[in-house]
Amino acid sequence: MKRASCRAAFTLVELLVVITIIGILIALLLPAVQAAREAARMLQCQNNLKQISLAALDHEHIHGWLPTGGWGNCFVGDPNSGFGPLQPGGFFYNCLPYMEQQALHDLALGTARGSPQYGQLSMQMVQTPLVMLTCPSRRPPALHPVQYGQQGGRMAALYGGYVPQAWFAADYAANAGSVINTWFPPPSSWSDAANPNSSGWLSKADLKLVNGIVTQRSQIRMADITDGASNTYLVGEKYICPDHYFTGLDGGDDQSAYHGDSDDQCRWTGQDTATTIATNPPLPDTPGMLNSYIFGSAHPSGFNMALCDGSVHKMNYSIDPETHRRLGNRKDGMAIDGKKF
Repeated sequence: MKRASCRAAFTLVELLVVITIIGILIALLLPAVQAAREAARMLQCQNNLKQISLAALDHEHIHGWLPTGGWGNCFVGDPNSGFGPLQPGGFFYNCLPYMEQQALHDLALGTARGSPQYGQLSMQMVQTPLVMLTCPSRRPPALHPVQYGQQGGRMAALYGGYVPQAWFAADYAANAGSVINTWFPPPSSWSDAANPNSSGWLSKADLKLVNGIVTQRSQIRMADITDGASNTYLVGEKYICPDHYFTGLDGGDDQSAYHGDSDDQCRWTGQDTATTIATNPPLPDTPGMLNSYIFGSAHPSGFNMALCDGSVHKMNYSIDPETHRRLGNRKDGMAIDGKKF
């Protein structure tokens, strides 16, 4: 009788050793893979800001001033109203033609304010996502619920009875300076907005304090940036509470990307007043914390900012708060140490 031939095989111990080694390799490689993915997302975010900043600079070259801040919440961009103080839409709406989005900008062109057609087309616009206005580390370019509160009736009156249930919000915000001066409520109607003395407009005293790049009905020229384009923020990532990325319940993320002046479209680097100076440092998105005035991001290593010369920089959350405050002020004449950012 022939003896059965022996076959080589793994013992149970050897199999467990192999599985353990594979597990260790995966554990070692996973952080590297995640880091590589975040690096790619960071690069995409920086590219978004590069395109936005170039669009804003093209706007300044053509019209003579950087994109205006618009009128306020409840008002969205109007293609029939030009690019100056008569334009109710804010910074990002006014950048659209220079971001290859002329068709989106012009959706309601030729329609009468307050008419059903005007309202329908305007609401179609606010429900249009743009990848360029979305940070890939935070969320996809999608719609999120509209939380109207008392604004629903006002928007219905302004836009022919049309009020959307969801719209697209941007992950970026323009630099409004170091003096927090967003104005609420804005004009209550189209006729109120036509009144130069409307209580919905910033006062002359408030406007004198504006030291950023954008505010309500702004027309900031490059010549107004006396601190230098390379020393002044233009636009960057805004802080959003991660609990509310998709809820519309963050007060600085509850308007569409195409609305006018508000803390959705603008952020501040300080909390200055006419007589005091106070910093307003950036933060990483933090669960449980709401703050609609600061810059920040979903990136763990820092937040991205574009300067008025079109350059984009990754800033550390540990940036000197005073340096950050000064970078928001276009005209304070204070020197900025480039090594601090």
